[in-house]
Amino acid sequence: MNARSMIAALCAALALTACGKAGERVRFDGNYYPAKLSQSGERREDFVVTVSDAAQGINGAREAGRFEGTTYCVETYGDSSINWQPGYGPEDGRALTGNGSLLLRGSCVIW
Repeated sequence: MNARSMIAALCAALALTACGKAGERVRFDGNYYPAKLSQSGERREDFVVTVSDAAQGINGAREAGRFEGTTYCVETYGDSSINWQPGYGPEDGRALTGNGSLLLRGSCVIW
């Protein structure tokens, strides 16, 4: 088996291990926080994460947002490094909307 075939087989195996049962959700601090990531502006690496139900616990909401951003950067650029916008990072987590959602803004670090 050549190197290319080996890499393809490993990628396929990793993809299959990421599959879970239908309806299985990632929980943070025991709660499910629906999170949605969208591109911010024209640059693909800039994004906004909106985490709903932040009233369940701000720490869990921050981690759900960090998870969503990290997943996006890894899947898109192959790296988990993120530059979070000041005041909008998981450590800050002060940007709450009127409907109780947490907003996080960041940029994937691309090399």
